Amino acid sequence: ALETLAIIAYKQPLSRAQIASIRGVDPDGVLRTLHARGYIGEVGRDTGPGQAILYGTTPAFLEKLGLAALADLPPIAEFVPGADVVEALEHGLRIDPPADARA
Repeated sequence: ALETLAIIAYKQPLSRAQIASIRGVDPDGVLRTLHARGYIGEVGRDTGPGQAILYGTTPAFLEKLGLAALADLPPIAEFVPGADVVEALEHGLRIDPPADARA
């Protein structure tokens, strides 16, 4: 739920389909939970076909985080790892084939 809430907070307004595209999974259950807790709500409708519901955060979300406005969220760049970290992770995740399989 936190991943979905962060996506909405930083990229709002978003439709369910846009959230699913970013996360790669169906967000319906998480959206229902976040809505029931008052952290997100309907902020409009998309102008495209089907006029999908657009979600955004609520004042309760800001209050829970102790923020006065969305502009007070920390810059997302603070959470993106640098190229050296990504390379180290990729290197650490590589699995070398057994020596007899390389021949």
